[in-house]
Amino acid sequence: MAQRLVTDRLILRPWRIEDAPEALGIYGHPDVARWLSPAMDHVPDLSAMRLLLQQWIAEDARMSPPAGRWAIDRKQDGRLLGGAILLPLPPGEEDLEVGWQLHPDVWGHGYATETTHAIAAWAFSQDVSEIFAVVRPGNTRAAATVRRNGMEWVGETGKYFGLNLQVFRLRRADFDAAAPSTPLPPTFTAE
Repeated sequence: MAQRLVTDRLILRPWRIEDAPEALGIYGHPDVARWLSPAMDHVPDLSAMRLLLQQWIAEDARMSPPAGRWAIDRKQDGRLLGGAILLPLPPGEEDLEVGWQLHPDVWGHGYATETTHAIAAWAFSQDVSEIFAVVRPGNTRAAATVRRNGMEWVGETGKYFGLNLQVFRLRRADFDAAAPSTPLPPTFTAE
């Protein structure tokens, strides 16, 4: 199950079924859906979002730390801003991929960078030596976010869903030097 992660402005917590209406506003939004993994279709309605959350919650319960799926809440007002993942990458599932999806209304406020940093800190605290981000060509916002977290471009791959995707990597040794300037490191608490 996903560990609760807390930063200055955010709480990353496990998903709940009652998140479905707000989650649909994120995953059903066309500006978010265009960048989703080909394995995940556009979420068309509330029923589909509930079903997807049920699936995510069940998958999350079977995952071993540090892997997980998180809902991202803003501390200030409790608003659900989006979701984040740290999941095994296919085909061998030996590497971990960090990713996020935020509602377009909150793009440009540093929440994706803060989320990525929190998840990286969590992974590295669990003896993971490196994490990856896989970015669709043209998704300049995502590429900029991973670079802000110190991730380096390591090449392209076509082995995921037949798309040419950009691959970025962050090693534990490079993490601290690239940490965003936030006053407090993320905290980890049991949910």
